[in-house]
Amino acid sequence: MHKIWFILPLLMLASHCGFGQSAGSLVQKNAGDDWELVWADEFETDGLPDPKNWTFETGFVRNNELQWYQPDNARCKGGFLIIEGRREHKPNPNYQPTSSNWKTNRPAIDYTASSLHTNGLHSWQYGRFEMRGRIDTSPGMWPAFWTLGTKGEWPSNGEIDIMEYYRNMLLANVAWGTTKRYTAEWRSTRKPMDSFIDPNWSKKFHVWRMDWDETAIRLYVDDALLNSVSLSETVNKDGTGVNPFRQPQYMLLNLAIGGDNGGDPSKTTFPRLFEVDYVRVYQKK
Repeated sequence: MHKIWFILPLLMLASHCGFGQSAGSLVQKNAGDDWELVWADEFETDGLPDPKNWTFETGFVRNNELQWYQPDNARCKGGFLIIEGRREHKPNPNYQPTSSNWKTNRPAIDYTASSLHTNGLHSWQYGRFEMRGRIDTSPGMWPAFWTLGTKGEWPSNGEIDIMEYYRNMLLANVAWGTTKRYTAEWRSTRKPMDSFIDPNWSKKFHVWRMDWDETAIRLYVDDALLNSVSLSETVNKDGTGVNPFRQPQYMLLNLAIGGDNGGDPSKTTFPRLFEVDYVRVYQKK
């Protein structure tokens, strides 16, 4: 699984699915001499994701998506984090028949999945964020590896979509605040899947990466640059003068289904998987 680094003996005592360690605990060789590995989860121990690294979103969360997020759909097995999308029918515990809110006016849950994040546990300002994974590109699937700023409401806290997929497109996006609340300014790249000229592309593992420093955010897949955004552009237009990408960001890994952008999963067979080999964060020495 291309895990080329060495672990100090004490780390062998870790009992959870992954581990997060501070700078100096981990030494690796494959990011160049200028980079130091400051945090990683390798998902080496079968079981639940490490609660020292990840917490879960629950319920219906965003974008009119069809899935109910729950921890049960995430597990570590064989050196991978597996996020599983399922078609299953059960009552919505928050159902309110007269509600106009999409989260509470649905009487039932028809799909489930998981969304993990590091908010409140780990965040970083600048660095190289890397994920090796295999995404499912079946109709209705909407997997993502992304970050959000630790302060402010969306989108004024800043959003970076290192990996996002839906409707036969791979996306790499950066978003920040405008003069209108809850409305983002986007810098987006959309790459059609057929542009890879490989019908088996989504059956293989790939490496998604963000290089983020004081000047720019650059987003890659397999070392190919997808999007580059200068931080001179990313000042919120809400009158505060805040640049959300000059603050720490936390990471999210999730598999969404359907919703505003995800497409129609009704003819897709389930379960569907988003598999993650590792997540790593490097910073300049």
